This record gives sequence, C-alpha cells and structure tokens, in this order.
Amino acid sequence: MSEKFERHRQPWTPAEIQKLHTLARKGMALKAIAKALTRSEESVKDRARADGLSIARLH
Repeated sequence: MSEKFERHRQPWTPAEIQKLHTLARKGMALKAIAKALTRSEESVKDRARADGLSIARLH
C-alpha cells in the first residue's frame, strides 16, 4: 500500500459517522468517501457495513 494513514485504528467520531452517512446517501464512491474522511477504504467499508449502509461501486 503506497499511501500511509497516520490515523491508524482511530475510533470513529459522531461527526465522521454523520459525514459517512451523508456521503453514502449522495451515492459517492468508496474511494471518494475514504479521501473525504481521510480514512482507508477498508475502514470506511467496514464502518458502512456495520451501520448497514450501501456504498456505490464504480464499475
């Protein structure tokens, strides 16, 4: 992995969760959401799954 995330294993803040829900509802792609939240795609995907959100996939 070329990108390093300084915030490794940080807990999600309520503001981040709210932003995740908003961006997911707008239909943004996983990569864009991860960048907006400065989190890894894996982290965003796991959190979205835990919250029952579906994230748009780019084909």
